[in-house]
Amino acid sequence: MSKVRCQRIGCDAFFSDDDNPEGSCRYHAAGPIFHDGMKEWSCCKKRSHDFSEFLGIPGCKTGKHTTEKPSTKAVKAARTPSPAVIAAPETNASSKESCLRCRQGFFCSDHGSRTGKTNINVANANAEPVDERSKDVMISVVPQKKILDINQPQTCKNKGCGQTFKEKDNHETACCYHPGPAVFHDRMRGWKCCDVHVKEFDEFMTIPPCTKGWHNADPAS
Repeated sequence: MSKVRCQRIGCDAFFSDDDNPEGSCRYHAAGPIFHDGMKEWSCCKKRSHDFSEFLGIPGCKTGKHTTEKPSTKAVKAARTPSPAVIAAPETNASSKESCLRCRQGFFCSDHGSRTGKTNINVANANAEPVDERSKDVMISVVPQKKILDINQPQTCKNKGCGQTFKEKDNHETACCYHPGPAVFHDRMRGWKCCDVHVKEFDEFMTIPPCTKGWHNADPAS
């Protein structure tokens, strides 16, 4: 029986009806929220600024794979107006010493120019000294090479692919993917690589890939 792609958001695995046990699918039960550059899954509240990392957040629920398309309209977070803060006028000579900006050495319009002391590098001043020998040890560490089994099934991490493949079957046109990056602007979502933009998140997830290349299970390499 031919395999089809699971339509649950966060899964995208290929399955067949005779190989679809309970718990084989890990997915997000609710749609994403986009607000001020932050991407967040409304179901598990996990978030990221980077879209690739956001799509890589593991699903928070498990179940069976399905070809039924879920409704995953992206939610635009409402902006809540922040209450205006009215500063009370300072009436005594100690106000400069209690002013946070003056104590940190920044210009303060209420108390004149910079103070003589600066505490800008407070974090560096409180940091423990680094042992030069340990620094040499860290520099000399060489990452081990990953031993790859050409018959081991892997999941392609290229954007828009998600297929399971074996390295022995990998070739220069095996993968269809988006080289990216993803673009989110106002209410539109799309891919800069192919200049296709839509309004709904589920429509965005089904934009056909525009580039062919090798499958890649480790996009950081």
